[in-house]
Amino acid sequence: MAKKQDIKQPKVNIKNKRASFDFEFIDTYTAGIVLTGTEIKSIRQGKASLVDTYCYFIHGELWIKNMYVALYMEGSYNNHVERRERKLLLNKKELRNLEADTKAPGFTIVPVRMFINEKGLAKVQIALARGKKEYDKRQSLKEKEDKRAMDMAKKMRN
Repeated sequence: MAKKQDIKQPKVNIKNKRASFDFEFIDTYTAGIVLTGTEIKSIRQGKASLVDTYCYFIHGELWIKNMYVALYMEGSYNNHVERRERKLLLNKKELRNLEADTKAPGFTIVPVRMFINEKGLAKVQIALARGKKEYDKRQSLKEKEDKRAMDMAKKMRN
């Protein structure tokens, strides 16, 4: 019988690609997330999304809103609600710093990536972010197109 460490689980790396386009990241944190049994099983299968999610504070606790976790197929009556608010876990010092930073105008907390760590726990990488202006977004697109053009030129030369 194989030990638990010998069993290879597929890498789970769910990204919020839109966040880097819409926001400029100031600081990043890795937070734990409170999940139910069927939610973690669904996430391990890679059936989750961070599109249109955001974080906010209620009574000094950090919550993530609008995160989609698909229903677990074998969940029966124990299944979870797909888009519910989930609590994020950080230490008190990090929570105090984040809460103070978000009180400043223009700052928000955005989930960037969700992954399963080596212990098998679900983690969410969040970022303190400032919204980009329209011209910043155009600059990001121009840089992306220039990089793509340079990569194509390298491929054609080789």
